[in-house]
Amino acid sequence: MSGVTLALDAALGAGTIAVFDGERLVATREVPMGARSGDLFFPAVLEALAEASTRLSLVTRVVSGAGPGSFTSLRIAAAIAKGVAEGAGATLLAVPSLALAVAADQALPSGTYLVTSDALRGERFAQACERRRSGDVVTGAVRRLSPEDVTAWASTLGATVLAVAEGAPHAPHARGALRVLAGGLEATVDVAAWEPAYGRLAEAQVQWEAAHGRPLPSA
Repeated sequence: MSGVTLALDAALGAGTIAVFDGERLVATREVPMGARSGDLFFPAVLEALAEASTRLSLVTRVVSGAGPGSFTSLRIAAAIAKGVAEGAGATLLAVPSLALAVAADQALPSGTYLVTSDALRGERFAQACERRRSGDVVTGAVRRLSPEDVTAWASTLGATVLAVAEGAPHAPHARGALRVLAGGLEATVDVAAWEPAYGRLAEAQVQWEAAHGRPLPSA
């Protein structure tokens, strides 16, 4: 594989950036996200590209974490990924953010992991991932489950539960993007139509629909 790959993820409230020259990781960045700090993400992208001695126009692939996770942070990261892909004429790919936790930590042994994160309202997002000896990660579907169902599923799979959160030792990071792609995921998406998988409706939409007794209009 040749060319420059830019990978982004912000599923758990922290923005992570990785730049690859071919398969070689050449620059990374981590920035806080949120309503007051989301504007730090794009400058950090430019800094990472500069450190890698490249620029936006030379990016051939953009990989975006697809969630689930923080609504605001995912929207910011997805918008930047789509904008870079469109502007550079690059291919856009989407990978599940939970799998990036398994793929990014090269110290994790091979095996089956059930990666989970907070889905709010007493639930957990969960995704089964198989880490091969090569470090490549094969992913399954993301589910939203009760903690009890997570435990039962992990027992059925014989999987190690990996609970991830912002700042945790195994938080998702964009540097794992190529390992997820190498697992055989069909990741290419349409730049115009793709949106991240938020996992549930935004809280503001939930409150609006509860107050009005009907779905929020889409247009």
